[in-house]
Amino acid sequence: MAAPVATTASADYAGLPGWSDDDHVAAFETLIAGAGAVLARAETPAPLAAVYRAALGERPLITGRAAARAFFEARFVPRRMVHDGPPGLLTGYYEPIVDGATTPTDRYRVPLLRRPPDLENVVAESERGAKSAGLTHVRRRPDGTTEPYSTRQDIETGALDHLTRDGAPLAFVYVADPVDAFMLQVQGSGAIRLPDGTIRRVTYAGKNGHPYTSVGRVMIDAGLFTAEQLTWQTMVDWLKSHPVEARPILWRNQSYVFFEWLDAPAPVGVMDTQLAVGRSLAVDTAFHALGTPLYVVAPTMTHVAPTGFNRLMVAHDVGSAIKGPERGDIFFGTGAEALALAGITKHAGAFFVLVPREAG
Repeated sequence: MAAPVATTASADYAGLPGWSDDDHVAAFETLIAGAGAVLARAETPAPLAAVYRAALGERPLITGRAAARAFFEARFVPRRMVHDGPPGLLTGYYEPIVDGATTPTDRYRVPLLRRPPDLENVVAESERGAKSAGLTHVRRRPDGTTEPYSTRQDIETGALDHLTRDGAPLAFVYVADPVDAFMLQVQGSGAIRLPDGTIRRVTYAGKNGHPYTSVGRVMIDAGLFTAEQLTWQTMVDWLKSHPVEARPILWRNQSYVFFEWLDAPAPVGVMDTQLAVGRSLAVDTAFHALGTPLYVVAPTMTHVAPTGFNRLMVAHDVGSAIKGPERGDIFFGTGAEALALAGITKHAGAFFVLVPREAG
């Protein structure tokens, strides 16, 4: 299928729903939090980099909402996304908290794996969402040739058990249920509650390169749920309560994610920038440069904002399922409260891209 043809059309701040009521200080702080990573990227467009440098210089002057709003209005021009692809769609993701242990036990027996030494990127990690229709990672053989990496089914049935990294097995932490492991992989990160109560974070370290397949779509196509019935929680509950039937369903998604420990106070996105709750957005980098501010309008998302979701966000992350010019995944935070929001977020939305005035 050909990629959508996308462009932008003129807009003005006065016409953006809810613009004057947004918390522009929170948006500015989200922008600043990613400044170092954005400026370090060679792929960052020069006009966007110039705005980030200006933001760092003007930071001491941004002392309230009026000043923050004035910064965005002076430095950016709003442009409405126009395209021939599917209508805009917003979903949510979060950081799960899962019980686990660093050594296997009768309870904790499902491993999370570190990145294998023979795994090689075909595309940059920041482009894995935009280019996820093909292989994004491959296996490098000893003779120097490459081949598709092992699938989820292969890996979960022992294909990598013989591999080590730095002299240690790839398995470095264990959880209680295959669905817990799958949940961490879909979200791309998580917090592991160890038996002594300590919580440690794991974060994305690579994937096996196979295209992502929505398990929810597989379950709908199989007649297990209707689209209206299926939420993240109903899906997880069904998979956990049907362990035998769940395994082949999970294997339909051949994509498999590898992890590593993350010593940070919050989960990070693809640029290793800490994600801001309700302000960081995963996007398709085929259409939006990382670090781009986007004003998101979703009138029906009343479970997040009672009068409708109108919020200035920043493109901080990517995802294999995030495809298209108006496709976004909102980071909602950590734990059960974040799940309650993310798990039922599937709403129409419109993107207004803030384009640096120098480029607009």
